[in-house]
Amino acid sequence: MKPSPKILIGYKNSSFLARCHHTRTMSMSNSTTCGLNLDHSTMHCPFHTREFGRIMHGSNQQVFGLPSSSFGQSMSLSTSRRTKRGVSAVAGVDINFKARDFSGSVETRVNDSNGDMVYVKGGMNVKPVVAESGDKDEGDVGEESRLEVGEEDEKTQNSCGLENVDEANNVEEETEVEKEAWKLLQEALVTYCDTPVGTVAANDSTSEQLLNYDQVFIRDFIPSALAFLLKGEREISWEKTVDCYSPGQGLMPASFKVKTKEFEEGKTEEVLDPDFGESAIGRVAPVDSGLWWILLLRAYGKITGDYSLQERLDVQTGLRMILNLCLTDGFDMFPSLLVTDGSCMIDRRMGIHGHPLEIQALFYSALRSAREMVVEDESSKKLVGEINNRLSALSFHIREYYWVDMRKINEIYRYKTEEYSLDATNKFNIYPEQIPLWLMDWIPEEGGYLIGNLQPAHMDFRFFMLGNLWSVVSSLGTPRQNNAILNLIEAKWEDLVGQMPLKICYPALEDEEWRLITGCDPKNTPWSYHNGGSWPTLLWQFTLACMKMERTELAEKAVALAEKRLPEDSWPEYYDTRSARFIGKQARLYQTWTLAGFLASKMLLKNPKLASLLCWEEDFEILETCVCLLNKSGRIKCSRDAAKSQILV
Repeated sequence: MKPSPKILIGYKNSSFLARCHHTRTMSMSNSTTCGLNLDHSTMHCPFHTREFGRIMHGSNQQVFGLPSSSFGQSMSLSTSRRTKRGVSAVAGVDINFKARDFSGSVETRVNDSNGDMVYVKGGMNVKPVVAESGDKDEGDVGEESRLEVGEEDEKTQNSCGLENVDEANNVEEETEVEKEAWKLLQEALVTYCDTPVGTVAANDSTSEQLLNYDQVFIRDFIPSALAFLLKGEREISWEKTVDCYSPGQGLMPASFKVKTKEFEEGKTEEVLDPDFGESAIGRVAPVDSGLWWILLLRAYGKITGDYSLQERLDVQTGLRMILNLCLTDGFDMFPSLLVTDGSCMIDRRMGIHGHPLEIQALFYSALRSAREMVVEDESSKKLVGEINNRLSALSFHIREYYWVDMRKINEIYRYKTEEYSLDATNKFNIYPEQIPLWLMDWIPEEGGYLIGNLQPAHMDFRFFMLGNLWSVVSSLGTPRQNNAILNLIEAKWEDLVGQMPLKICYPALEDEEWRLITGCDPKNTPWSYHNGGSWPTLLWQFTLACMKMERTELAEKAVALAEKRLPEDSWPEYYDTRSARFIGKQARLYQTWTLAGFLASKMLLKNPKLASLLCWEEDFEILETCVCLLNKSGRIKCSRDAAKSQILV
């Protein structure tokens, strides 16, 4: 066995390292991957190294993260199954607990005759255990650690999703543009110990500065993973790494990179180098990575029909860690998540600190996804109750206080201020003078949208595309609001789409406003990058929103526009100017999520059945649940009753 690779971690006394590594290996020409990471640690610098063992499986090297015995106590599990298509699927997991949690010791063995693996001594009873393919040596693994996966179970798990994917792929031939995009997407794959673990952000050989574009970003990989899944390539690899700082338990990194380190003279091993924000511009930890991870986990089950992954101990652990981080009580009075600037897709200072819509829409859909996937047992009842309460409060809060149309703007225009009472109309003390002049003439009669942010005495009236699209997809908005959002995009097509879909936000910050809010950011100049730039990667979410609301013609129009320009422009990251006529001044070419967003859109349009699997319909139970204590106090009637007649239809 080769020397084990080393992953840098920090420590503070002891740490809980939840490593989630799920690897399924297909043929070399048909493999897809997902680098997804969870951090559950309370650690400080300096760095220390811990050794993680490698287990050989057949002719492919798979990293199963078996820690040395000096690192607390651990449990390592693996499953292997032969699918209906003859594809070897391998899953390895390990979760490292504090020493006080377990008394058993760790042992790993490899069968020299066939390379099959093994394992566990001590620890707890868990569902996912070893099931090897090929010849088995009964001496390697005790019966308590083996689970045979039958062919019937495999067919049941996989038939639904795979049939849908096959149907999608057989609808029509790929265009030359699609073929080129697939080739470029395959070239963007990143491998770790011979196993693909993600796609680089950009594969631009003409760029002199790589910065972090050669890393695997969690949010950037989502459209790549979706494109692979929609194509029928379902193999996913999950890797866990940790950081030396002390972020909240359950935090995922924004990105990671595979590096080669020399551990002996002339000998090297690959290690994962994650970025939890300590290297990012502004040193901001990502809020959205964990939310995207939950959404991708749900999409994997919906598309493939394989829900066993969601039920695994390591995945359930990771799911609950993220939920616990997001649902933790703090000083904030709002049901929305409080975040800082730069913690999402807009990862630079853009005045979105507080409660930006993008995060709230992702949070809402992640909670709905998690509620579907959390394994039901005694310990999960409280968690599910917390999810339901938060969903109810968040849904009402966004629908009632973030929504603007002509009626609502007229209401704000006549607001009274300095209202101190439980029955105040202007609850957040919004001053009417905040309504920008551009908005009064811009918003159409039949359209509306969810504003970018809401805080005390502040409403950010900018239109943010991702938050509004994801509100449609997840049914965070009501059916009426969802249609109004698409009405607005159609009515303001030249402003929000122009010559390349789609504006990340509208309008751009200019002049003194740009100087104050962005800090004179030279990359976020007006109508560029995050400040009113156009991002083709938003195409797949626009397509999904349009298909859900039966407005497919809008998506087809946008996709046709992108298909004409993107290959000619070498698949850039973003476009500049009001109408998106120019390639972004600092845009990387061959941007992976530009490629993937286009491909995912094309495949969704070919098969509406798959698109329907990725959306959420209205949940009427959420609407009926109210955690407000006001009506119980006898002092006032809950404001939901008044709001329902206006927005809950």
